[in-house]
Amino acid sequence: MKVLVVNCGSSSLKYQLIDMEDESVLAKGKCDVIGGSMNAITPPFIEYKGKTGDKIKEVMPLPDHLAAFKAVVKYLTDPEVGVVKSLDEISAIGHRIVNAGPFFKKSTVVTDDVLKLFKESSIPYAPLHNPPALQGINACLETMQGIPQVLVFDTTFHQTMPEKAYMYGLPYEYYEKYGVRRYGAHGMSHEFVTHEAAKLLGKPEEELNMISCHLGNGSSITAIKNGKCVDTSMGFTPLEGLVMGTRSGDLDPAILEFIMQNEGIDIHEMLTILNKKSGLLALSGKTGDVRDLRALRKDGDERAAMALDVLTYRIRKYIGAYMAVLGHVDCITFEGGIGEHNPDVVKACIDGLEEFGIIYDDSHIEDEMYEGIVSTPESKIKMFVIATNEEIVIAKEALKLVQ
Repeated sequence: MKVLVVNCGSSSLKYQLIDMEDESVLAKGKCDVIGGSMNAITPPFIEYKGKTGDKIKEVMPLPDHLAAFKAVVKYLTDPEVGVVKSLDEISAIGHRIVNAGPFFKKSTVVTDDVLKLFKESSIPYAPLHNPPALQGINACLETMQGIPQVLVFDTTFHQTMPEKAYMYGLPYEYYEKYGVRRYGAHGMSHEFVTHEAAKLLGKPEEELNMISCHLGNGSSITAIKNGKCVDTSMGFTPLEGLVMGTRSGDLDPAILEFIMQNEGIDIHEMLTILNKKSGLLALSGKTGDVRDLRALRKDGDERAAMALDVLTYRIRKYIGAYMAVLGHVDCITFEGGIGEHNPDVVKACIDGLEEFGIIYDDSHIEDEMYEGIVSTPESKIKMFVIATNEEIVIAKEALKLVQ
């Protein structure tokens, strides 16, 4: 049984074809700069890694997602580098959906009614992510006819949050009329890491209390009690919570009116600033990439150092808050691009928490490719770096529903 996992952005399409017999990745790659000009500095292209194991990159016209899917099919079925003889070998297609608001609480097979509801009701809950996802679904339906498609939601894992965690202190009618509440994100990553942490500890998931830190350009922290999410840092949108690459994270909402009045900008411009011009990029004045910030800090850049301090301080605050929420914590995990490859940043996130029984093993401080336990034997709370795998969660969900 083979499942194609799809993640569509406004100008990109990431894909993996997974053999569910052994969960091996048969092929993967991306189409990028979709809709871009062939005369641009970076023209549209497809990257593909399949049968030969070599990465292939081909520049080609990709005017829309339909053209991108056709390019993917071409490579998947290519006689020399392809991994399937025909699309009939693919049992299901799983689409990653960031947030569909209150209308979809769990994975669902795509039907005409599902597609209609998603198009008419769900776009406002992830206006940056859902329109390209819809384009991808429609392109997939046209390109890969007859293959069942499944929508898998990043918010599903967070549906177990209690009211006290997901409700905002706003007029209740906004919750009733519009579904204004905390939804969270990175649910598939937090779910995968929960499974892996239980294995590492040799403990049943239903007895596991942990704090999962998904740290990347977008970051979130989740409190997990008895294997279920009870709180998470991202909110109605992925803008809330930690300071991120270009997102502000938590702030006083009155700041918006203050800046808008003084700068003479509207709410759309303000949201662009909060999503794309804030966070680590704004604090450093140069970059939102932690790798670059670390290099700049090493060269004495004070604002880069300050940006990293703000990042790790905010993470440490959330870890402390979620320790209070959970009462007992078995482990803390770090995953995502930052969590998996920046040990000095991970260490800074828990500096000062030694009194709570959290002690980092300094022997890993130089190892940027390490995966496994990063706490000392004396640490009361175990800490792990775990390479996340959201694609396998999507593939399993898709296969389960079509079967």
